[in-house]
Amino acid sequence: MYREFTAPPRAEEFSHLIKARLDEVKAAGGTRETVSIDWNSQTAHVEVIDLPLSSLFFNPGTHRIRAQRSHDPIRDKQLEETPWEAVGQGYLAHLLQADPANPTTRDAAFDKLKESLDQFGQNDPGLVTHHGVLVNGNTRAAALRELGVQSMRVGVLPASFTWADINAVELSLQLRKDHRRDYSYLNRLLAMEEQAQLGRTPEHISKEFRVQTRTYHQERWILTAIRELIERSRTGAAVLSLLAFEGDQEKLKELERLYKTLSEVERDEAEVIREWRLAAILMGFSKTDVRHIDENFAKADYLARSLPEELASAGDLGPGPVVVPGLGISVAGDTSKVSAARALNDRILRAKAVIDAPGDAPESERQAAREIFNAAKSSFDKAIDDAGRDARVRKRKQLAPARLADACADIDQCTVDLVEARSSRTLDAQAFDDALAELRKSLSKLANQAGRISPPPGDGVAWLLYATTDGEGE
Repeated sequence: MYREFTAPPRAEEFSHLIKARLDEVKAAGGTRETVSIDWNSQTAHVEVIDLPLSSLFFNPGTHRIRAQRSHDPIRDKQLEETPWEAVGQGYLAHLLQADPANPTTRDAAFDKLKESLDQFGQNDPGLVTHHGVLVNGNTRAAALRELGVQSMRVGVLPASFTWADINAVELSLQLRKDHRRDYSYLNRLLAMEEQAQLGRTPEHISKEFRVQTRTYHQERWILTAIRELIERSRTGAAVLSLLAFEGDQEKLKELERLYKTLSEVERDEAEVIREWRLAAILMGFSKTDVRHIDENFAKADYLARSLPEELASAGDLGPGPVVVPGLGISVAGDTSKVSAARALNDRILRAKAVIDAPGDAPESERQAAREIFNAAKSSFDKAIDDAGRDARVRKRKQLAPARLADACADIDQCTVDLVEARSSRTLDAQAFDDALAELRKSLSKLANQAGRISPPPGDGVAWLLYATTDGEGE
């Protein structure tokens, strides 16, 4: 979420240092180094100077690690309250060198960047505000500090820039196609959300992020769904973090497309499939496994066959009518099936939140959560396996009719080609006759197998048997 930050400590003092160094660069004459920025649909060039690394601040509002901040709620709160103090800045430094998908481990890409800086030095300048807050180059600054480098080349933004301007410049720099390290998926979603909160139109944001407007709306739907799941996962102090969904971009996009299609036809079925797919995504099922949770999965009720009683009974009865506040009008609540799907998903969400919660949660509570989570995952695994097996059977059942349909289309096209060849007198009659002879052999083979179908053949098979024997056909 967009936020205005107060100036860091010794802001005015550092601002004077920056001004003095800018004046020195201008007074020196000669060719001066600049860095280009995109601002208000224009390109501006700002002067580059050398500044002490120890005096620069990591940007608490950077989009690069926005989602990762939820990894440790306690340290995130400290960062929110005191963004310029050692604790908050230390947490930012930790996240900048951590794996975006798992902040407990170090990112190999960070070590490659560090190695490159050590071997070749700093190629591109960073970017800072007049108070010394890094707008671009936060990760490079973290790597340079680990290397013991004392200073960093940075471009300096105009003193008049607001935090809205700073965020806009950071986004434009990070979204350039030549940038070395892309935003993680969730950080892109959060950056889109922030731009919307600033009043930007969907068309403007889509252009800024180089995506279609349809994709922008899809991303907003996904972030809304994730935030809903996070709220539903709350149980005591435990709550899921955004990172629980970091690697699920394609699965979430497929869900959005399926949900939008199904909800236009059968809203309740769409809601049930949405709940089950979100649960499967959270439990780490692969994209191909999640795809089996579709209309056939819901109609056949595979999950009901595998769920243990303690999970199957949750939410069997839907809520009663819902009263619209202020109007006194009652409308129908969720159906029992939708309610049951949500109740099951809620139990999985809360169990996952307890399992992943940092701190000293009672082991008995964690164990109970693991049992619920593992039982649900085992049930989904069996249901998906059953659905996949039946889908393969359905595919085999439809394979022969599908091939015949393709053959019919080819014969229809052959009729058109024959008419054109005759009209232009380009038909090779002998080749055509030979091809028909091959067709007759193929039909005879097909008739041989079709004649073994039981119960007694229908009109189509009867015709085939008659046409491939001594009869003339119809």
